[in-house]
Amino acid sequence: MTVPGFQDFMYPFLQILGDGKEHRLQDLYKELANHFQLTDDEIEETLPSGKQTVLVNRIGWTRTYLNKAGLIKVVRRAVFTITNEGLNILKDPSVSYINKKFLARYDSFNQFVNKTSEKATKRPTNTSEEQQTPLELIAENYDILKKDLQDDLLDKILECTPAFFERLIVRLIVAMGYGGSVKDAGEAMGKSGDEGIDGIIKEDVLGLEMIYLQAKRWKKDSTVSRPDIQTFVGSLVGKQASKGIFITTAKFSKHAYEYASLIDKRVILIDGQQLTDLMFKYDVGVTNEEVFVTKKLDIDFFEESI
Repeated sequence: MTVPGFQDFMYPFLQILGDGKEHRLQDLYKELANHFQLTDDEIEETLPSGKQTVLVNRIGWTRTYLNKAGLIKVVRRAVFTITNEGLNILKDPSVSYINKKFLARYDSFNQFVNKTSEKATKRPTNTSEEQQTPLELIAENYDILKKDLQDDLLDKILECTPAFFERLIVRLIVAMGYGGSVKDAGEAMGKSGDEGIDGIIKEDVLGLEMIYLQAKRWKKDSTVSRPDIQTFVGSLVGKQASKGIFITTAKFSKHAYEYASLIDKRVILIDGQQLTDLMFKYDVGVTNEEVFVTKKLDIDFFEESI
């Protein structure tokens, strides 16, 4: 047999976790391979890139989808346990197979799959995968891959030390074209000495104008409120500065956004989602895994005289 599809792994994956204990992902690869009686050749089969086995890749997506649906949870990196909802599914005699259609009953899963981008939300809800073109499927699955990576990025950032977070912000700012060199930007971080300001960076290489920075590594479910922004803006006033960036791994409240849009200072708010989006865009903390190039017929070439 060939390596099963990632949806075929879902129910057996949940069954293995049904004992309520913690399970390492590395052990789950072996247990699921044994469950499906895969041969050594099937276990060692790799993706076209040769960078990862098909088995590891598919079980990885099984884990992601079950986690997003709330049937399993991450205890620590690459270690999982079943949730109460996952146990309820195993107790339900009418359930013997789990796939994406089944997981669509969970709001958290739908938010992950269907709201990965503005384009995804604009797709008609009655459009099935069978009705989508190959390019549409590539675009949609690209968004899912990106969203999963962004979630992993944010979790990884929160595991890091405050000092590393500071260096990360420096690398990102420089990658975006601000702050001069990494050395210059790094020296500017954490040396303002003012309450409400973590750093001062150059808007251009000459330093004709400065941008004041506040960076908060808070839990991703916490909220930066209007008073936090007011404190930052007060610091800008004290410096007679006109521009500032407030970066956080958390979220901003509605009132924080409203306040930032009404003041005469130019203050940009970057939340956890936007932070990881910028890291993705400017290749900070990420690396290319696969590159696909689609091509089309060049009509002009065939209309020219050769």
